[in-house]
Amino acid sequence: MEKRALMRGWFRQRRLWIAFFLLVFGLIPTGMAIAQEGPTVESVAAGLDYVWVIVAAVLVFMMQAGFALLEAGSTRSRNTGSVFMKNLMDFCMCGLAFWAFGFAIMFGTGNQFFGTEGFFLAGEYGDTDTALFWFFQMVFAATAATIVSGAMAERTRLDAYMAYSFLISAIIYPVYGHWVWGGGWLAELGAWDFAGSGVVHAVGGVAAFVGARMVGPRKGKYASDGAPRSIPGHNMGYVALGTIILFFGWFGFNPGSTLSGSDPQIAVIAVNTFLAGIAGGLVAYYIQLARTGKADIAVTCSGIIAGLVGITAPCAFVDNWAALVIGGVAGGLVIYGAAFLEKRLGVDDPVWAIACHGICGLWGLLALGIFANGEYLEVAGLIAGGTDTFVAQLVSMVAVVAWTGVASFVIFGFIKSTIGLRVSDQDEEAGLDATEFTQPGYVFDVAEESLR
Repeated sequence: MEKRALMRGWFRQRRLWIAFFLLVFGLIPTGMAIAQEGPTVESVAAGLDYVWVIVAAVLVFMMQAGFALLEAGSTRSRNTGSVFMKNLMDFCMCGLAFWAFGFAIMFGTGNQFFGTEGFFLAGEYGDTDTALFWFFQMVFAATAATIVSGAMAERTRLDAYMAYSFLISAIIYPVYGHWVWGGGWLAELGAWDFAGSGVVHAVGGVAAFVGARMVGPRKGKYASDGAPRSIPGHNMGYVALGTIILFFGWFGFNPGSTLSGSDPQIAVIAVNTFLAGIAGGLVAYYIQLARTGKADIAVTCSGIIAGLVGITAPCAFVDNWAALVIGGVAGGLVIYGAAFLEKRLGVDDPVWAIACHGICGLWGLLALGIFANGEYLEVAGLIAGGTDTFVAQLVSMVAVVAWTGVASFVIFGFIKSTIGLRVSDQDEEAGLDATEFTQPGYVFDVAEESLR
């Protein structure tokens, strides 16, 4: 008994050390097993790609807030709620349409003109890889659809706009997207568009042109002699903040289009995106300063957006100096393009969406054919002797204008002849917040009785 008591005392005194050694020597073989059965290089890379694509998609998703603020600030306060609601519902309609029809037409197995399988992400299209790719592509589709909202702001019916958002996401955007990104005839021809100057922005810009023409200008925009009048936006803070959010989201838009978190070209794409954006802003700022003697927030912000749109197609294929040139040219194009649309064609576009996305989107496609250096994916423009690429880019430019223009004309015409595109004159004068919504964007005065 005395011997057992001594042994128990010895173990009590040394139990911490005993536990330590048991833990260490127990974990060594366990750690060896983990090391032997741990993740492979391939599985780590796949996991990194999944995380990268989701993060990039979320950044692009956040761009919707930037578009909403930019559009709201560029229009009058009495339509603020209408602008925000259209941007909200735009995303809802687009997500539904792209899930049901758009993705299948764009990326489903089919022919060189459109896909014919994968509707509703059914069957073999319901796997995790497709879900990841669908989510990334859906936020791109929503960007194309929301571009139209700004050009048609302050006079378009909400139900008409929702119908159009569904149809552009289900048909117009996916068909041209299939031609370029889905292995269609333009891809076979050798046309490139890394992140969507054509597929996203030119589609949205051309559709915005057709929509703005068909709905007509805002009341009071043009004098009796046809001269355009300025209708200032009500909140330049919204415009600036929206532009910053869009610039931030563009780093998901362009670098995210690698679809791989381990592709070192991400760094080049990010730098090119940044340089083009600031170049567009600086050129627009100084052109406007030279023209008027004053700085203009809205014009400078439009220059930034234009530069970003212009670099979206060639961002992976050009040198840094070329990114500055592409962005700078876009900063000039947006000013003179918007003036031409307003003065010569009579198109009322409150946010310069057509010039920013349509004209500069086409410039981005052309710029790829000129400045691609032949290094990444061996895509070579004129400066690297790639005449075939340049020709293919020209064909792609014609194709996106022709397809989107005709399809948008048909769809807007159908909507106009059925539910109607434009609100009544009385509703437009009162403001859409007061006529289409239960709550206005702003409440400037609250009656004292309502607070009791």
